[in-house]
Amino acid sequence: MSNPDPIKALETANDAPDQPLALFHQWFAEAEQSEPVDANAMSVATIDADGTPSVRILLLKALDDRGFVFYTNKQSRKGDALGANPLAALCFHWKSLGRQVRIEGTVEHVSDEEADSYFATRPEGSRIGAWASQQSRQLDSRSTLEKAVADRTAEYEGQTIPRPPHWGGYRVIPNRIEFWHEGQYRLHTRLIYTKQGGDWAKQMLFP
Repeated sequence: MSNPDPIKALETANDAPDQPLALFHQWFAEAEQSEPVDANAMSVATIDADGTPSVRILLLKALDDRGFVFYTNKQSRKGDALGANPLAALCFHWKSLGRQVRIEGTVEHVSDEEADSYFATRPEGSRIGAWASQQSRQLDSRSTLEKAVADRTAEYEGQTIPRPPHWGGYRVIPNRIEFWHEGQYRLHTRLIYTKQGGDWAKQMLFP
């Protein structure tokens, strides 16, 4: 049985938990029980060097007190954007629960040790794909990709597949986290946490 939702019938922000990550962990655990596929799916928005925003769906792969972690090809469009502007916004939407969580923050690379550890857990096909795909670059035909996969598969046959140097992880260090709970007649509950020094301040927002 899930725990009572601490913000469903929130009267004031003073009644909310003091730590947003504790609330996120509760909501995420309930989403894993409720969502049919990929409860860890999240929109990740970035800003290119020229100021153009872009967004895509990725999977949350780790979360601790430092932040939210995802992995990707660092030479992809999002990798280029994060290199130019190390800022990101995340959005989780769990429709079955009528909930959203929006996160904004700065971005840092995870350590090589963290990236190696996670890469080793990926299926062999995904590890081969990380070598074969020049993510976000122009592709002339599907057969070119398939040949690259075949070549890399042959190259690493019988060997441990290492992590490519261009593949790694990013950690979003949150400075703003908003919890949204669907309400009747669009009178939703919105609770926002903002980082102030080493502490979190909390307040409610009009829907």
